[in-house]
Formats: sequence, structure tokens, C-alpha cells
Amino acid sequence: MKKIIAIALLGFTSLFYGQIDTRIYDIVDEVSAEKLEYKVQNLVDFGTRNTFSETESDTRGIGAARRWIKGEFESISKNCGDCLNVFYQSETVTPEMGNRVPKTAEVVNVVAVQKGKKYPNSYVIMSGDIDSRASDTQDFKTDAPGANDNATGIAGAMEAARVLSQYEFDHSIVYVGLSGEEQGLYGGRFLAKYAKENQWNIIGVLNNDMIGNIEGLDGVIDNRTFRIFSEAYNPTETDRERQMKRFYGGEVDGRSRQLARYVHKTTQTYMPEMNPMMVYRLDRFGRGGHHKPFNDLGFPGIRIMEAHENYNRQHQDIRTEDGIEYGDVIDYVNFDYHKKLTAVNAISMASLAWAPPAPTEVEIGGIVEPSVKLAWKQEGAKDIKGYKIYWRSTTSPTWDHFRYVENVNEVTLEGIIIDNFYFGVAAVGKNGHESVVVFPSKILR
Repeated sequence: MKKIIAIALLGFTSLFYGQIDTRIYDIVDEVSAEKLEYKVQNLVDFGTRNTFSETESDTRGIGAARRWIKGEFESISKNCGDCLNVFYQSETVTPEMGNRVPKTAEVVNVVAVQKGKKYPNSYVIMSGDIDSRASDTQDFKTDAPGANDNATGIAGAMEAARVLSQYEFDHSIVYVGLSGEEQGLYGGRFLAKYAKENQWNIIGVLNNDMIGNIEGLDGVIDNRTFRIFSEAYNPTETDRERQMKRFYGGEVDGRSRQLARYVHKTTQTYMPEMNPMMVYRLDRFGRGGHHKPFNDLGFPGIRIMEAHENYNRQHQDIRTEDGIEYGDVIDYVNFDYHKKLTAVNAISMASLAWAPPAPTEVEIGGIVEPSVKLAWKQEGAKDIKGYKIYWRSTTSPTWDHFRYVENVNEVTLEGIIIDNFYFGVAAVGKNGHESVVVFPSKILR
């Protein structure tokens, strides 16, 4: 039997349950720019990390790089009482699979899983790309240090693992170095398929690709702003679900978009000096990243990256032409900024991993009524303190209004007209952490 509460918004006062978790501030402080620089320098020193480069050498190529990354994850695990399960996950690519595949090779991902205590099959994933490239993506011999693209991403995942492994979480956290990105997002494809086959419940994928550059080719220098790219909808949705949006809304409220809003809000709460910029598209114009293969299978995923790119410093042979320096070398990485974006990831993952499961089967009703009704189901109810009923203008990018309620799973908001707003529900845990907001998917009649 559903418990129901009606809330008259005019003249109604309610105590909001919520709190700041000071451990999140500690996590921000624990991320180290010096350790990030050490990791990036080690990755750069392998000369090239092209997917098809040397695999037998201990000092050069993709093989040496992934063995070093795996060793770093194993060292982190040793320091936390073997709290990480570290392994390779791989599949083979052949020239028949695309014109960027010059020869048959193994695409090898390095995965470290920190199992959750309450919901071990529920995962938050932070990814960075291991591989680098020269001007010619098939050139696997020329030096391609890939300092910013994307040693910063995988170094960030490793540093997040070092910091977060000192804590216990309810949900599992995965730190992963993905390979084959420059040849067609193969590492992401293979891990997403692995997750699907193993029935992982993925809360969100935070893909980090270039998180260390502050000087754009546009001349702007900005060490505070970063972009969060998110897809509007789930590519696996049915024709009926698409048709329903014509009548009920939700065109910009897919799970990836809610994940982007969660990172945006968490950053503004705990790192207000930063300027998170949500970009309403899958990725940069006409380009892609390693969150896309997860989106393709219906998992929520976003891309986190710098705000101002310098195209002279990505996908370029190291050289000087007409007085312009080209190449992705470590001198151009700003490690204070790199620390900030790594911390953004770490606190977002910690908040998600400490939060209760999100509500399921959220329903909405209120057609031709001066109110709106919402009802939902909840997994892990013993961890729930209450719920936040969110709403916003249909043109607003963020959830701007809410009501907090306890001991109910159906609510009527009097005086709020369903036609004028979008609505969602988030679960609030006894520790004060919130789940991702869930947009209604069913009609309550």
C-alpha cells in the first residue's frame, strides 16, 4: 500500500533533511598535483602508446604502459588491504574492422574494481584512455607522448583510485584505462559489452579525455571552467518511448543528462571555485569519446574535459613549423587544473557511491488538475531517509526547486501545474547523500 502525502506549497513550511559530508572536502584536498605529474611523466616516457606499438619492451610502447598501469593499481590495492580487483580485459581487432586498424592486435583495458559493501553489482566508472597517436593514426613507431591526450585522463583515474581506496562505499567503483580509442573507441566497446554480459548495473560512466590543458587555441586561458558533455536520450529507447515524449516531455532528460546535472551540482556544492559547463550534445561537434559505447548499450555516460582545446597539441607529430610548436608534450599540462578535474571526478563518484539506489518506476499524473502527483518504487528502502521532489522550468538546464518528504512513496504537490514544469525524484540516504534524479517514465492515472 502506498503512503501518500499532499503538500500545499503556499504557506507550507518543511524542515529539509540534508547535510554536507565533510569527507568530500577531504577527498578534494587529498588529490595530489605532484602525484598526477609523476603518473603523466611515466606515461609520456614510454615514447608512444599507440594501440599497435611495441608490446614486448619494458620501456617503450603500449605493452609497457599497460603493465605499468596495472602495477600501479596493484600497489594501490596492496595499500588498502587488497580492496581492488585488478585485471586485464581484452579483445582482438583486425584490419577488416576499420581503416584505422593497420594490423591484428589485442586491445587491452586495465580495470580496477573497488567492490561496494551493500550494492556490489551497482557500478560507478571513471575511465581514461591509455593509447596515444601521432599525426597519422596508423603510425605506431613515431613518438607520440600523448601527455594531455590522454595521459591526464588515465592518470586521473589512477589518482582517484589512490584517494578513494581509503574509503568504503555502498556501490562499487571502477577505475579503468581503456585502449584503442584513437582507432574507433574499441576499448570502450569491449568493456561495455563485458559489463552487459556480466549484468552490471551501471549508475554512470565518467569518461575523462583531456583534463589538463588551460590554454586554448582561441587564446583563452582558463583554469576553472570544464565541459560536461551528455547525450539527451537513451539510444536504446523504443519508438513508443520516443512518441510519449511528444506528449509528456523529457526530450532532454535521459539518464546521461541526469548524470551530467549530478556532476554539475556536486561540483557547485563542494568546489564552488570551479565553473562546470554542461554541453547538451554527446561530444564535441562531429567527434566522439569512450563514453559513447556505453551510451550505445543504454548505460548513462558523460565526457568530462577541459573547456578550451589547443589543436596544435593533440594528434600532432612533435615539430616546429613557421614558429608554431606542435605536439602533445608534458610542458603544456597544467597540473593544478589537472588536480581540480580529477577531484571533480573523485567527489562525484564518492557521492554516487555513498548515495542510496535511485527510485525506480517513477510515475506522474495531474492532467487537467491544479496539482501534480508523483509515485515511485524504491530498492534498498532501509537506507532511505527521505526523497527530494524536484521541478524546474521546461527551459531550465538544472533542477531549481524541490520539496523534501519522508516516509512516503507518493506525493501530491498542490498549486504546481504539471503543464508548466518538468519533474523528477531523488532518494536521500540517511548519510545525506542523494541519488541521481529520476525523470518519470510512466503516467499515473
